[in-house]
Amino acid sequence: MRFGPSPGDGSRFIGAWADLAGVGRDHLRGGFSRHVFDDAEMQLRQWFAEQALRRGLEVENDRNGNVWAWWGAPAPGAVVTGSHLDSVPGGGAFDGPLGVVSALLAVDELRLRGVTPTQSLAVACFMEEEGGRFGLPCLGSRLLTGAVDPDHVRRLHDVNGVSVAEAARRVGFDPSTMGPDPARLASIGTFVELHIEQGRLLRGVDAAAAVGVGSEIVAHGRWRFTITGQGNHAGTTALADRQDPMIPAAAAVLAARRVLSGFDGAVATIGRITPVPGGTNVIASAVSLWLDVRHTDAAVTAAIVDAIAAEVRNEAAAEGCSVMVQRESMSDRVAFDPGLGLEISSRLDAPVIPTAAGHDAGILAPHVPTAMLFVRNPSGISHAPDEHADADDCAVGVQALADVLETLVT
Repeated sequence: MRFGPSPGDGSRFIGAWADLAGVGRDHLRGGFSRHVFDDAEMQLRQWFAEQALRRGLEVENDRNGNVWAWWGAPAPGAVVTGSHLDSVPGGGAFDGPLGVVSALLAVDELRLRGVTPTQSLAVACFMEEEGGRFGLPCLGSRLLTGAVDPDHVRRLHDVNGVSVAEAARRVGFDPSTMGPDPARLASIGTFVELHIEQGRLLRGVDAAAAVGVGSEIVAHGRWRFTITGQGNHAGTTALADRQDPMIPAAAAVLAARRVLSGFDGAVATIGRITPVPGGTNVIASAVSLWLDVRHTDAAVTAAIVDAIAAEVRNEAAAEGCSVMVQRESMSDRVAFDPGLGLEISSRLDAPVIPTAAGHDAGILAPHVPTAMLFVRNPSGISHAPDEHADADDCAVGVQALADVLETLVT
């Protein structure tokens, strides 16, 4: 039978959640801006360490800037849960931190139940999951698993020209140690990540369900388009003399919607455009824009990018501009461990749903048995200030996570 929160569980969650409410608020965009190694994210790291130590957990930072809090000594077969602390620019409160807070509260719940783990249990906070500062999502888990070249990561820059290496050194991390961590990866027996649902699939499958179980992550990637033209005066340059890169940039935005008519189930988004130099009375000399494409099939995802790029290149040629397309990240479709997912779904009496959002669980899944839990999101809004989950639903999520962890550690 599906369970619900016990009396007081919702208020218990609110009490734990309140500590995060004022950290990283973005008064310009709304919501929260918490990016890896910035002041807000470092404040959350400190909060996490303090909370873990209060619970008697041993806290450590790994070579890649991920934080681990251990119940029991690290050992092969460890059960790991957690999520991330960073956000997209102006993001919601729940994306990432919900999984971290819920993991700490699940530890409390296990102790209330009198559980004595026979397997080590860790709560992990992964570094730069959103890619909100340096552009490449799931940096911490990619580095851990060897899915990305550490030299490439160290050279990534934010919008202010600060590199990953410089940002890491500023907060006391040694960037030279970044790279694959096979011993740590081999010690993980199972990984379970709890996250707020991003979208409204859960409501469509079972309107009464507060928690769902993830089945897969669809293929998704990010591409950077750099369109180069000729900077000039906005008032004195005749239309016939212009090489305005904003024209093909505008074509890219329209193409990202128009080409999808031939690809069922796909989405494509251009959410970031940066003109150079960015003056109101200046024809830009160059424009950079970032394209996000998602579909269940990686080949279809690539075909969508090609179709959009073709339209942009045609418009650029007519305007006398050039186009360079660079893939910044690409993740194939990832299926979570089917046996583990079936066991969890059966135990929780919870529906199973896919997701089109990327997660550290998707990076770990090819290496260790991995599962995801999703807490109901009434509006479906995510990556925006209106992202929300009810406290009672979050309490159900804590109970569900504790139920899963109890099964895995005993």
